[in-house]
Amino acid sequence: MDSPFPETEPASGIFTLRRSDDYAGDGGVFDAAITTFGWLVTGPHPVCVDGAAILGLPARPVPLDELGALLLSQDCAQATRDAAWTYLITRARAESGTWIMACVGLAMPVLLPVAAQLTNRFRGDKHDIHASVLAGFLAGLGEVALDRPAILVRLRWAAYRSGYTALRAALDAVPPLEDIGFRSAPPHRPGGHPDLVLVTAVRAGVITTDEAALISATRFGDVSLTEAAQARGQSYKAAQQARHRAEQRLTRFLTEPAEDAFGPAPGTSGRGHSSTPRHPALHVSRTHRLRLRNVTRVSPELAEKFVRPVSPHGPESGVSARGGRLPAPPRRTHPPGLARSSASTQEATSCD
Repeated sequence: MDSPFPETEPASGIFTLRRSDDYAGDGGVFDAAITTFGWLVTGPHPVCVDGAAILGLPARPVPLDELGALLLSQDCAQATRDAAWTYLITRARAESGTWIMACVGLAMPVLLPVAAQLTNRFRGDKHDIHASVLAGFLAGLGEVALDRPAILVRLRWAAYRSGYTALRAALDAVPPLEDIGFRSAPPHRPGGHPDLVLVTAVRAGVITTDEAALISATRFGDVSLTEAAQARGQSYKAAQQARHRAEQRLTRFLTEPAEDAFGPAPGTSGRGHSSTPRHPALHVSRTHRLRLRNVTRVSPELAEKFVRPVSPHGPESGVSARGGRLPAPPRRTHPPGLARSSASTQEATSCD
């Protein structure tokens, strides 16, 4: 994705958003948001925040571009970042318009990497994914709790989940037919995105959408597990265990047959499970293993027979108990002279 990445001017300490040449004029939602944010900080009367109302800021009007540079500074305290975002979101909820666009512009340093990650290898139209990322962020502005730390991290998580849901829908969609002509063509590949496996697992009911987003963001993306735990309102240990359990189910889904290999993900019905194995060669051994496990639990003696082959002629086969042995055919006596004269021939056994 050719997207503009925010840069802070080191000399002036001003927050600016620069478009790359390929991205400029793209017409997407981020291009429009960058243009709008530029209008808010241009001219003799730029939009400012009240620095006296925000912990850690100078007690004067602070323009939005200067605020953005301060928030990106490495020595900016987390308490100052949260106080600034509390101020911005409170005004956005009360006044809408200008302050919503101010929030969007100042959040570009996190929104653009999220959009880039989700569409990095996506072959379809990226604009819908970008729009969903922004929509998730805007929805988060009205829902995020302001009395908890790491406000921007939780907004980023909301944007990511919304974009991930849109990506999943796009990968599941049937590609449009360009023509109806009869011709030989390779099968359509739904995309080369690494999240395709996660999308398939969600559709099968193995993991939930929330678990897929957690794995994708922390394994493939640049979100740390600590940040994800904060966004989910969990401790680090709880988020780690949730991811581990989901990854265990995902591993079994990819390496074992579908039948009884795992239970459905928490909160799912499991109706998407298929009764056929993903690897047909494993079907017999898997069935044998499950049958042996059940038989062993009920009857260890029967399980021993299930494993150890028994000769049909042995005493344990049970064959000898099913009726007596067939009687031998009767011996026929021959005259002495005939037996001596036909030494080179042998009479066939009689069927009488």
